[in-house]
Amino acid sequence: MTNSPNDATPTPTPGEQMVRRRLISGVALAPAGANVIMQLSRLPIGRAVARSSVHDGALMRHPVKRTRTTLAYIMIALFGTELERSVLRSQVDGQHRRANAGSDDEPQTNAFDRELQRWVALCMHRGALDSVTFLHGALSEEEQSTLLQMSSRFATTLQVPLAMWPASPRDFETLWRAQLDEISFDEVTRDYLVGVASLRFLPFPFDRILGPTHRFLTAGFLPAIFRDQLGLAWSPRRERWFQRARMFLRALNVLLPQPLREFPWNMVERDTKRRIRRHQSIV
Repeated sequence: MTNSPNDATPTPTPGEQMVRRRLISGVALAPAGANVIMQLSRLPIGRAVARSSVHDGALMRHPVKRTRTTLAYIMIALFGTELERSVLRSQVDGQHRRANAGSDDEPQTNAFDRELQRWVALCMHRGALDSVTFLHGALSEEEQSTLLQMSSRFATTLQVPLAMWPASPRDFETLWRAQLDEISFDEVTRDYLVGVASLRFLPFPFDRILGPTHRFLTAGFLPAIFRDQLGLAWSPRRERWFQRARMFLRALNVLLPQPLREFPWNMVERDTKRRIRRHQSIV
């Protein structure tokens, strides 16, 4: 990336432009529910979120705000300026300090734990990789390297030093496989995450109308190890229907005009940059 002032819009490289074109699509959010489950599949993280005493950004209480915050984090981490990432980091740190304060009735997880934060960032990279390949097919090694390098900002915008980030796609896959040994659910986190998959946080009747489809897609996009431990049913018949759904979504992504295809990312990006300019809260 070319050098530019901290508050100037960075000039993207051709590789970064490629990532943006392929990732910034509403249809690319189809695996998002599965990725949230991956992020919370480390027991300390899952319990901290499910039992958090910080309610103003909680998914189950404020789903629209939580979704906007998550998309804003992705947009600024990947495509924002250094100044915007600094503002985002400061606000996320503030939320984590509130989470660390916790309550007396729940064992606390250190929200600044670098290993756990790296896990979240690794999952976000896996989600970006899954979304791009789901819509556009396998990436070349060079394209994978570009996406991995950009995804390092998911980690460094938290508390994770760059030295802890995998240096190559092969290193990422090795680290990812090793980290899978750490996934774990208990009754509390399993119930919470099945609720995420089922859109239990939506008001009636939207939870009943949209929930079954979202749960099906979430289970389909989840790697089997997560799906099995979470207890989400799967079968060869469901797999066949899931592959048909993937084909339909890929076709829909091609047919949508660009402004609709890029929604809600385009709206979130404008709103987030406006909030930063006005010194308003992002998270």
